[in-house]
Amino acid sequence: MRDLPRQLSAGELAELFEDHTRFVERLAAVEDPLGQARAVAAALPEDEKKEILDAHPAIGAKATSARSQREQGTDDEPAVLAELARLNAEYEAAFGFRFVVFVNGRPRREIVPVLRERMTRSREEELQTAVDELVQIAIDRWRRS
Repeated sequence: MRDLPRQLSAGELAELFEDHTRFVERLAAVEDPLGQARAVAAALPEDEKKEILDAHPAIGAKATSARSQREQGTDDEPAVLAELARLNAEYEAAFGFRFVVFVNGRPRREIVPVLRERMTRSREEELQTAVDELVQIAIDRWRRS
C-alpha cells in the first residue's frame, strides 16, 4: 500500500473524488490533502458537502468512471439492482443527497441492508457518515493506484 502523498494536484484529487468540485480545490491548496480531507470536509458548508456526494455515482447505477465501475462490486441480479434503485431514490428523497458507501468489493446485495440501516439515521448523522465514506473511498483509491 502506498503512503498518503504530501501534495496532489486538483486534477489528481478530482479523479479520486469523481469530479472537480470546490472541495477538490480546497484540498489541492493544503499540504497532506488526503490526510486533511476529513477535517476539510467537516468544515464545508452543507451545499458543498451535497456537491461532493452528488458527484459520486449511485450504488448499483451505471458508474461514471472505470474505477467506480470496478469498485461498485458484483451482483447484477435484476432484483438486487431494482431494490438498490428504489432505495437510492428513497434515500435521496429523504436526505437530499446521494447515498455513498465504501463498497470495498462487497457484492451489491450486501449493500442493500447497509442502505436500509442508514435510512434510519438523522440527516445530520447521515451527512457526516456519507462524507466520511467518500473520503475513505478516495484514500483507498490512492493506496490501490
